[in-house]
Amino acid sequence: MNRNRELLRSLLPGESVELVIPHQTHSDHVKVVDTIQVNTELEGVDALVTDIPGYCLCVSTADCVPVLLYDTRKKVVAAIHAGWRGTVVRIVEKTVSVMSNQYGSQGKDLIACIGPSISLEAFEVGDEVYQAFCEAGFDMNQIARKEAKWHIDLWEANRIELLNLGVPAEQIEVAGICTYIHHDEFFSARRLGIDSGRTLSGIMIRK
Repeated sequence: MNRNRELLRSLLPGESVELVIPHQTHSDHVKVVDTIQVNTELEGVDALVTDIPGYCLCVSTADCVPVLLYDTRKKVVAAIHAGWRGTVVRIVEKTVSVMSNQYGSQGKDLIACIGPSISLEAFEVGDEVYQAFCEAGFDMNQIARKEAKWHIDLWEANRIELLNLGVPAEQIEVAGICTYIHHDEFFSARRLGIDSGRTLSGIMIRK
């Protein structure tokens, strides 16, 4: 793992890029990264925000949804780990709220990318997961489909949340790549097992 990270660091632009990788726990905990917190206080963190160049904010996923944000006006970036639990507790909304409170970010200035992750077709869930989304106030007609079991569209759930936060539709890019279907190219914990590898998604401001 360390070797892979060093290889990745060597490929990134700039001489001193710092990979900031939290220990994710499917929480709604958002951390603002400054020079003191780079190597500390990253336990139980599922979203990172910074305006400091040279820090590559990363989240690791293997079916969960990576959401990357860039404020074109305030020059702020965020990396978010939005699995179904994070989506239910609206981690994207909470991250944008931190960006707004800390830096004055507004939805209209954000560019968002929803990265490779499990699709509606592959994300079959139990009734308890469906109910969790219902109780959280999601419009199930927009994000769910009933087959033998319920299927939930995490891409659309997070896209709708971004739209509700004022991010223009044309500034939201959905990769549209299902990690479960394309497990030969991307890691999928549901397809390959919990000990499968992890895909690292990152965003940074260049120095």
